[in-house]
Amino acid sequence: MSGTDGTNGVNGAAGTDGGEPRPEPIRFFGTTWVHHDGGYALRRAGVAAGSLLAAAAGAFVLRFGYEGLAVAQVGSVVNMLVVIAFAVCSAIGFRRTWDGFVRRPDPGKHDAAAERSMHSIMMIGFIGRLLAYFCRSLVEAPGEGLHREEYEEARTRHERRRASRTGNPAARGGKRRRKHG
Repeated sequence: MSGTDGTNGVNGAAGTDGGEPRPEPIRFFGTTWVHHDGGYALRRAGVAAGSLLAAAAGAFVLRFGYEGLAVAQVGSVVNMLVVIAFAVCSAIGFRRTWDGFVRRPDPGKHDAAAERSMHSIMMIGFIGRLLAYFCRSLVEAPGEGLHREEYEEARTRHERRRASRTGNPAARGGKRRRKHG
């Protein structure tokens, strides 16, 4: 738990070195989310403003693309399909990003091929992803709730293991059997 730069964290659920579990760093926040220190509030404000500005810039760029379609006179059907495609992809991107902040993907449901097939849709729906990041950063660091839950569970497991190893061995019940030689 010593550092807030995000470079020294180990997955809190793993506790790889057998010692006390350490929090997993979150992008842009490192491990400042644990105690809300090290400029946490300023980082949250920066992430919220940055993601909103990036979404606005992305919408502005998409507007130029739409105007290019109008100049090319491709027709109202193509214009409508492009708008619908970006809206649907943005909605999917928002939902999948939001779900990623709340729960880990189920390994049985999501395989690598399914993730690769969604990659193009998620890239097209980048505005939805940025808006999900903005909305979540208004409440907490994106993914903080999930990370905090996993970290607290890991700490509880660690404390239970540690408590079972300390104390008077005779108080644990069961007597030691001696070998008679």
